[in-house]
Amino acid sequence: MFDFADPVLLARIQFAFTVSFHFIFPAFSIGLASFLAVLNAMWLATGRPLYLDLFKYWAKIFAVAFAMGVVSGIVMSYQFGTNWSVFSDRTGPILGPLMAYEVLTAFFLEAGFLGVMLFGMDRVGPKLHFFATLMVAAGTFISAFWILSVNSWMHTPTGFEIAENGQFLPVASWLEIIFNPSFPYRLAHTVTAAYLTTSLVVGAVGAWHLLSDRTSAHARKMFSMAMWMAALVAPLQIFLGDLHGLNTLEHQPAKVMAMEGHFESHPEGAPLILFGLPDEERERVDYALEIPKLSSLILKHDPNAPLDGLDTVPEEERPPVAIVFWSFRVMVALGFLMLGLGALSLVARWRGKLYDWPLLHRFALVMGPSGFVAVIAGWITTEVGRQPYTVYGVLRTVDSVSPLDAPAVGTSLVAFVLVYFAVFGAGTWYLLKLMGTLPHSHEEEPAQTPIRSAGITPAPSVERRGTIPDAEPVDGKA
Repeated sequence: MFDFADPVLLARIQFAFTVSFHFIFPAFSIGLASFLAVLNAMWLATGRPLYLDLFKYWAKIFAVAFAMGVVSGIVMSYQFGTNWSVFSDRTGPILGPLMAYEVLTAFFLEAGFLGVMLFGMDRVGPKLHFFATLMVAAGTFISAFWILSVNSWMHTPTGFEIAENGQFLPVASWLEIIFNPSFPYRLAHTVTAAYLTTSLVVGAVGAWHLLSDRTSAHARKMFSMAMWMAALVAPLQIFLGDLHGLNTLEHQPAKVMAMEGHFESHPEGAPLILFGLPDEERERVDYALEIPKLSSLILKHDPNAPLDGLDTVPEEERPPVAIVFWSFRVMVALGFLMLGLGALSLVARWRGKLYDWPLLHRFALVMGPSGFVAVIAGWITTEVGRQPYTVYGVLRTVDSVSPLDAPAVGTSLVAFVLVYFAVFGAGTWYLLKLMGTLPHSHEEEPAQTPIRSAGITPAPSVERRGTIPDAEPVDGKA
C-alpha cells in the first residue's frame, strides 16, 4: 500500500500525528498544575472547604492528563532514533544535553513530588503538601522551559559550529544556545497559551454544571476563577503573539510571508488578507478579502512600510503556504473569540449576572476545547512554516530522515493511529466523565469507628473492664 509513497512525507506525518496528541496534554497539565497550587494556597489562607473540594476534584483530572502526557511523550521520543536518526546524530551534541537537563530537573522534580501531591495530604501535613504541589507546578514549567529551548534552537540556531563529520558542536556559552533569539518569545507565548487553555477547560466545566444548577457553590467558584483568568490572559496572549510574530519576521521572514499569504512584494504597504484561497502554482490568493496596508501597520508599525513577498524567496526554500496560511488564521480567530469570552464575562460580572446568564455559560462551554485547537494550530504554523528545514537554514528535512523504506514508516503510522485513538480516546472519555460530575463536599465526612476483629461492636454502656451491668442471669449465673 505504501510502496510508492514518499518515506520523508510519511515520517513527517507520523511525527506530526504523535506530537499533536502529546502536546495537548502538557498544554493542559502546565496550566492545571498552577491552578491546583492556587486552590491549595486559597484553602490554606482561608480555611474554606470549598477550595479543598475543588483541589481534590481537579487533582484526579490532572493525574490522568499527566499520565497520558508522559506516555505519549515517551513514544514520541523514540521516533528520533527510528525515523530521524540522522537528525539525532548530527544535532545530538547540542540537543542531547538540553533534553537531559529536562529529565534531570523537571521530570525528576515532578516524579518526586507528584505522589505526595496526589496521596500525601493526610500524611505529610498541609504545608508540606502545599510545597509538593508548588514543586509539581514548577516542574511542569521547567519541563516547558527546556523543551521550548530545544525547539527554539532548531528555529534560530546559535552558538555552534559544524564539524567535519557533520555534527553540530557547541562553541560558545551554553547560555547563548539555551537563550537563542526566538526562545524568550516562544516560551512566553506557549506557557501563556497553556494557562489560557486550562482556564477555558475549567470555565467550560463550571458552565456545564451552572446550566443544570446555578446554585452550586463549586460550579460558581471554578467558573468565576476561570473567567478572571480568561479576561486577563487573553489580551496578554494576543500581545505576546504580536511580539513573537515580529521576532519571526526578523529571523524567519519566509514563514511570515506564508502566514500573510504574500506571494508578491508590496513596496508601498502590504494589505492584510483576512481570508482567501492560496494558489501556490499561480502564486496568488484567490477570492482574497483584504484590508489595505494593515499588514505593514501590524508588522512594521507603518502603513506605508514595504514588505517583501515570496517572490524574493527561491521556490525550494518556501514553506507550504496553504497549511501555514490557514492554521495561522484558525489560531488568530480562536484567540479573538477567547478575548470576546473574557470581555463578555467582565460585562456579566459588572451586571451581577455571571452565574445567571445562560448565553455566557453556553459560550464558555463551546469554547472549552478551543484552547487545544488553537495550540495545535499554532504548533502547525510554527513547524510547517520552518520547512524545508529541521534546523532552520542549516539542516534540511530530507537530509535528517533515517534510511527507511516507505512501507516500514507507513505500517508504523497506521499502528500509531489505531493504538492512539483507542488508548487516548478511552483516556479522554474518562476525563470527560470525571468533569461531568460535580465536586463532592468533604465538610461532613462520617466518623470512622474501629472495626473489631470479631466483627462485634459492644454497646456504648459497656465498661472497659468488660462487665455488663444489669445483665440477666443465665442458668443462675450473672
